[in-house]
Amino acid sequence: MTDALYDLVSASREVTPALVGEQTARLVAALNLNTGLHVYAHSLTVASGALFALAAGEYGSRSLLMLEAPAADRRVHDRFEGEYHARSFDGTPLALRMCSLTPANAAALRLALPFTRPVRLELATSAGLGDRLGLATPGHVRALRGTGLAAILAQQSMRENARTGRTPQEVVDDATWGVLQEGWREGYGADADHLKAPEHVDWCVAAGYTFFTIDPGDHVNNEAHTADPARLAEIVAGLPWADLETDAAGLRERYQDRTFAVGDTLSLTFDAETLARAAGKYGAAIAHTARMYRYLAALTGDFELEMSVDETETVTSAEEHFFVASELKRLGVQWVSLAPRYVGRFEKGVDYIGDLDAFAASFAQHVAIARHLGPYKLSLHSGSDKFSIYPIAAELAGGLVHLKTAGTSYLEALRVIAATEPKLFRDILDLAVGHYETDRATYHVSAEIERVPDPAGVPEERLADYLEAFDARQVLHVTYGRVLAMYGDAIRAALRQHEEAYYTVLETHFRRHLAPFAVSASR
Repeated sequence: MTDALYDLVSASREVTPALVGEQTARLVAALNLNTGLHVYAHSLTVASGALFALAAGEYGSRSLLMLEAPAADRRVHDRFEGEYHARSFDGTPLALRMCSLTPANAAALRLALPFTRPVRLELATSAGLGDRLGLATPGHVRALRGTGLAAILAQQSMRENARTGRTPQEVVDDATWGVLQEGWREGYGADADHLKAPEHVDWCVAAGYTFFTIDPGDHVNNEAHTADPARLAEIVAGLPWADLETDAAGLRERYQDRTFAVGDTLSLTFDAETLARAAGKYGAAIAHTARMYRYLAALTGDFELEMSVDETETVTSAEEHFFVASELKRLGVQWVSLAPRYVGRFEKGVDYIGDLDAFAASFAQHVAIARHLGPYKLSLHSGSDKFSIYPIAAELAGGLVHLKTAGTSYLEALRVIAATEPKLFRDILDLAVGHYETDRATYHVSAEIERVPDPAGVPEERLADYLEAFDARQVLHVTYGRVLAMYGDAIRAALRQHEEAYYTVLETHFRRHLAPFAVSASR
């Protein structure tokens, strides 16, 4: 250590600029020597009278290191739980504290280093990078650097939490440590994804989430899409009118036999049938979204909302999108993004399936509505690996877009497992094949087991080919919960051992995802 470092640490009250160059190298070398650990160079941060660093130990264990000056801010540092160790740093009077990566220490870190705390992203072009293993954030950050995109680095649905055995708090904490490890100071969001019930909101507010995706899919009545007139009338009559703060006559007055100019090129006309089908299909979903929004707003004022109807059976027409957004506005709901059910098929783990011209034409209408009634972003759910539509969406949205990915990071983890732990990969694939027919029930997939080759006859050097095959990708994608229940510890241990390989495949994979949107973000 040097006198200059002592002076820097002692004088720091806020977070200082990132350390660079030779100074970083000397610090890392000294910390490695004195602790027997491997310090992540990008994590070095000076604030509140201390130097913070994240370090890896044997078998992938990690610790938070804190070199504290005598004048360290005790209001900050007393929140941390850890043991002091006597070490000599060239006679510099700095005390070394080693802290485990506990929830309490993650919470303390978010207070000490504000850049590790989730924030709102507002209307910035953004990408959500879900992480089912809790290990992917450093790779995600490397892919994001230089793109200009706002990032959601903590993202998981309640369905994923149940299947991975993780809590909302663990998801945020894992992102916190990953942000520190890579020294990411450009801010990030935390998405409580596909929330369906108020108790889910409670858990995620307590965990520090800033972005809440309300999923009213259970309240969407797909029958209204094709019901005969008599049945459609019954559906409309049965809507929760009290929660909608209106009645059928009010709806007719606002919409029926009216034409709405949306921008310069789009006009939408609501005849009686169009209005009835829009109201019957989405009325209860609108009411549920408003209830969830108000429940959330009563708990916290620091949040942004997304409304998602992407996992429903029928496509959201331009008229239906206009109706949903108009009614949400009337009810006082404020949101930053909306995910319609787009034309075509957004299946898990594979590219878009459908007519690209039809998607472009429909997406352009959704963009016009989002600009006219917002502005708000259009969200692309199940957005992993939809490479053929990224340029279309980025060009048409002009930056008002949010890309949401989740399972593709898990598939890239399996790519590393295939290359480094071939027996483990064969076991994973066997388990996935055996349970695919059950686990596919809650996902939009069309893979067939018969088209997945038996791994017993595949040489080790070709195992990664499974990650390039349509059917195998989907089989592996949707069975993650069962795989992690049996092999999760082994997978995480292997990825810790080969973490740079994992970060590299993630960076490569996501740069391909993000490049089209980075262009729009820079306009």
